[in-house]
Amino acid sequence: MGGPVLVGLDGTGNSVPAVRWGAEEAAVRNLPLHLLHSRVSQPWPVSCAPREADRRRYGAEVLGRAEALVEELRPAVAVTAEQVDEEAADALAERSGTATLLVLGSRGHDRISGFLLGSVSLRVLGRAACPVVTVREEESSVGPGPEVVVGVRETGTEGEAVLDYAFTTASAHRAGLRAVRAWAPAADPARASDEAAGAAGAQESLSASVAPWREKFPDVRVVEQVAVGRAVPVLLAACSRAGLLVIGRRPQRTPLPLGPSVLAVLHHSRCPVAVVPRGA
Repeated sequence: MGGPVLVGLDGTGNSVPAVRWGAEEAAVRNLPLHLLHSRVSQPWPVSCAPREADRRRYGAEVLGRAEALVEELRPAVAVTAEQVDEEAADALAERSGTATLLVLGSRGHDRISGFLLGSVSLRVLGRAACPVVTVREEESSVGPGPEVVVGVRETGTEGEAVLDYAFTTASAHRAGLRAVRAWAPAADPARASDEAAGAAGAQESLSASVAPWREKFPDVRVVEQVAVGRAVPVLLAACSRAGLLVIGRRPQRTPLPLGPSVLAVLHHSRCPVAVVPRGA
């Protein structure tokens, strides 16, 4: 058995979809589920200064409700719960080193505007050692549904972690997988022959990236899609009817932990997003 599915809880409305998603992932992957709540990062009003006993009581209630929900949805899943005195982002980032997957809720408010990520989520996303799934608070699904979409940028080892997570998830949920590569043609219309060659090269590169994973996961139905345009709008269009979008991020980015493309996808995606650290 691998590392647990880790779920970060703050007790607000976005915790419930995260728990539901985490319980489903733990069940289909035959993994334990670990629920974590930080007393330091509780969403108390600024004007309120709760006593330590109140913080502990609030944390116990948050974890108790989450455990009861898992018991209702997936009673066979082994659950552990933990209250910590560390900042939530620090605790989650540290424990992500031994987790298979981390699930966080987001304060999404409609299907057009997409995600509203808090500071804890952004800090965790930039530091986590494992894939992180962000789920909007109004999300009703508990898995990727019929199709997982994965953005494919690189050939070779750098993109392997992204494809590994996407194919593993699709296989576990018996979902199809759409591998998407964005391609920008030359601006000069006179270079039509170069444009055709470029499109063919993009398709060849995508097929080469996906081929080893097709062989490893023969049960996964794969669609390869090369689309003209910039990466962010191409991915957002491709996942408009998907249940999960999988993208990669470069590790150890400075000074900003997340690149502009990752942030744009996170804020505008209409489905849950899995952010996977790419290989070094």
